[in-house]
Amino acid sequence: MRRRDKGFLKFSLSLTVAASAFVLAIDTNTIAQGVYYPPAGSWAHKAPSEVGMDAARLDAAIAFAKTHETNWPRDFSTQEKIFGTLLGPIPKDRAGMNGLIIRHGYVVAEFGDTTNIAPTYSVAKSMLSTVTAVAVRDGLIKNLDAPVGSQVKDGGYDSQHNAKITWRNHLQQESEWEGEMWGKKHDFVGAVAFGDGERKPRELQDAGTFYEYNDVRINRLSLSLLRLFKKPVPEVFRDEIMNPIGASNTWQWIPYNNSYAEIDGKKTPSVSGGTRWGGGVWINAWDMARFGYLWLRAGKWGSKQLLPPDYVKAAVTPASASNSPDYGFLWWLNTRGKNHPELPRNVFEAQGAGSNTIFISPDHDLVIVWRWHGSGKQQFFKQVVDSIRQGS
Repeated sequence: MRRRDKGFLKFSLSLTVAASAFVLAIDTNTIAQGVYYPPAGSWAHKAPSEVGMDAARLDAAIAFAKTHETNWPRDFSTQEKIFGTLLGPIPKDRAGMNGLIIRHGYVVAEFGDTTNIAPTYSVAKSMLSTVTAVAVRDGLIKNLDAPVGSQVKDGGYDSQHNAKITWRNHLQQESEWEGEMWGKKHDFVGAVAFGDGERKPRELQDAGTFYEYNDVRINRLSLSLLRLFKKPVPEVFRDEIMNPIGASNTWQWIPYNNSYAEIDGKKTPSVSGGTRWGGGVWINAWDMARFGYLWLRAGKWGSKQLLPPDYVKAAVTPASASNSPDYGFLWWLNTRGKNHPELPRNVFEAQGAGSNTIFISPDHDLVIVWRWHGSGKQQFFKQVVDSIRQGS
């Protein structure tokens, strides 16, 4: 063999060894401790019978889902009537009802246009909770019960009332923060600004004693996280969550037209926790499913623990306010058995208007994404669970 042939053989062998190591690395990341994690760009499918599900019963559940599409118009023409004056963009249209069912990490069913990118409304709140988890993981928030104003010095927590608000209060929607964010006041008073969602004036309560679902206060939390990270929340979410879990690059987290703050002398966007007034997270069902699967796995992806286990546990623990509707850290819970009476108490959901839902059942190793659905949520999820054979 000539010298050049020997060199080529050595080079070829090196490439083969390197390629084998690369494939091994992929396999190790894809299947960690016997748990499947979908690699970027693909997601393995399995027949229902392969993951312990009855195909006929699952088909019946999906048939039920298909008859329960939302009555919202696909052109978003009722947006301002429902929510009030827009501050940011809204798409011109969206797909119809669609969804995915994931068991043991594998896709067992999909229906509708699951690749359509559309606002996910308040599912973004659960994503904002996830960004907060990153802040805890990285030591930017050392104590969730510390006043936010001890770290964020932009005037938003200077008043005697707001000075008491903690990170936990924000996450549980018990902050009672008082003020204005991007032209919307905390009190939701006024039909023009808040549409059908307008509220009557009421007396403010102390932080931590009263629950109120309130996007103005969630937007205050988002701005506070921006102040901590000193870079846009979507960049944190992309770099620390979505890229590591193999999400696509098609999703966006869009600010309002006027929601910008100065960070280190630079005009920087601050995003919302929903699409009530436009903007928000625009995403497809596949990327929503990856996000839900991360939470099913308690914040772990492959060999990496992306979210602190203690935070994940706290996030699915109900808030303490007497009027709280079984709510965790911007996640909807079932600890009282009222949201899903016939399902385990540890199921939890990310919910958005439309309706857009990510349903997670740890006991069944199950994630369901259901987009643009109307009524029937309890029945659909129960039918899917009932298609799982006992002991599987």
